[in-house]
Amino acid sequence: MPEPAAPEKSHSGPVSESPAGGRPDTSASTGVAPGRIGGVATRVASALIGSPAGEPGRGGRLVGPPSADAYAGGWRSRVRLVVDADGRAGVHGYRSTEVITDLRCPQPMAGAMDGIAERTWTPGADLVVAVDGDGMRHLVEVAPAGDERGGQRERRDRGGRAEGSARGGDRRSTAARRAAAHSARTERVVDGTGRAVQYVAERRWELSATGFWQPHYGAAQCYSDVVAEWADAAPGALVWDLYCGVGVFAARLAGQVGVTGFVHGVEFARTAVAEGRAALRDMPWVDLTAERVERWIHEQSGAAPDVVVLDPPRAGAGKDVINALSEHSPRRIVHIGCDPASFARDVGLYRSAGYHPVALRVFDAFPGTHHVECIAAFER
Repeated sequence: MPEPAAPEKSHSGPVSESPAGGRPDTSASTGVAPGRIGGVATRVASALIGSPAGEPGRGGRLVGPPSADAYAGGWRSRVRLVVDADGRAGVHGYRSTEVITDLRCPQPMAGAMDGIAERTWTPGADLVVAVDGDGMRHLVEVAPAGDERGGQRERRDRGGRAEGSARGGDRRSTAARRAAAHSARTERVVDGTGRAVQYVAERRWELSATGFWQPHYGAAQCYSDVVAEWADAAPGALVWDLYCGVGVFAARLAGQVGVTGFVHGVEFARTAVAEGRAALRDMPWVDLTAERVERWIHEQSGAAPDVVVLDPPRAGAGKDVINALSEHSPRRIVHIGCDPASFARDVGLYRSAGYHPVALRVFDAFPGTHHVECIAAFER
């Protein structure tokens, strides 16, 4: 069976786990499996040539955790499924609108998929499965969005494919599915409370089960640890956390700068900002703002940040954000990239702006799949 769709990272709304098999938001905290690191490194090597990559201040080397063997199965705490025309839950085939209703897969955590295949669901709906930090499963049915074309819902055949579409899909149908995933849709809680509780560094978050959280159960803690180590923000410093989500990184940064410092977090999704503010209400020196990152950066005219952390969606940060960011001349930038291609492009943009990578770690974001996560630190 094809792997369950990797949720595409998007801080602009509910978790968008691309049914056509994109990468998500995820993952794993465990290092790159043997044999895969070379391929990943090759994709970013051209952007890194001439710049050492290793631990800050420890010489140039590509650093990765030792092994992902223990995380090959039962690691996925977030799954998004689709429902075909007959009410059966499944996943889209790779780059296809066909719904495959065989749900056997080793990735989800134990019990996450129990009872789903045996039930009939609303045709065209999505199902979001989330196992939270307390071990509670939340199962939410998200009402059909309906691709609107010419005022009428797109017709689908018995297999769930758009009638007249090629098996491999097309760019228009993929764009329509992604747009629909971000539109406002009615949610029905089937199991659990619909409010997932998560923990990172002994801090508690409560967020919508359909909101974004790293799918690998260990990822948020792992990435948070790396970001905190590499940011190394000084007490009293000003720090920016861009594409901050619910503020997982902002919390760690706030602990470093203390009450004499300040952390600005910027996130487009208003729901995520509200949930982050609730979780960080004991840290008044953290301010989370609901705004587009590129617009917010251009509006800043005050003191320059000492450290900037950014975790953009799969498309990466891009030229406008990186150029605007470089004009503020932060001492260090920590960038989390969830797609090697856009990450390599962003590395090149940093180099053009005078920043060079001083540290790089590659994580096996989705064990058993081709998806990886890259974290790099840059300095001038």
